[in-house]
Amino acid sequence: MKHLLTGMALALGLAGAAAADPVLGVWKTEPDDGSYAHIQMAKCGAAVCGKIARTFNSGGEYKSPNLGKTLVIDMVPNGDGSYEGKVWRPSNDKIYIGKMAVTGNRLALRGCVAGGLICSKQTWTRIK
Repeated sequence: MKHLLTGMALALGLAGAAAADPVLGVWKTEPDDGSYAHIQMAKCGAAVCGKIARTFNSGGEYKSPNLGKTLVIDMVPNGDGSYEGKVWRPSNDKIYIGKMAVTGNRLALRGCVAGGLICSKQTWTRIK
């Protein structure tokens, strides 16, 4: 019985590790209007959301009024390393159709309008 419980615990642990989402963690954005941020990506239900954790400009770290706000909204995994949802751009306070894909320590993120025909993109770098 003890071996059975140990085996079940090990199997559940391995299944949890295999299910870990590669997008979770902290990512550094590219500069947008002279500022950049660290985004904390975490589960939000079955999707992934990203909140602004730290903000920086040419003078260093500063307390933006956007701290704690959700930038990456309800990104649902497609099962192939890509995600679809929404993104918020603080500089113009607009929400766009969002797409992202993880490759190693890089996160390619796109915000699109016109049904995805016109997109702006950034590549974020993993912090941790």
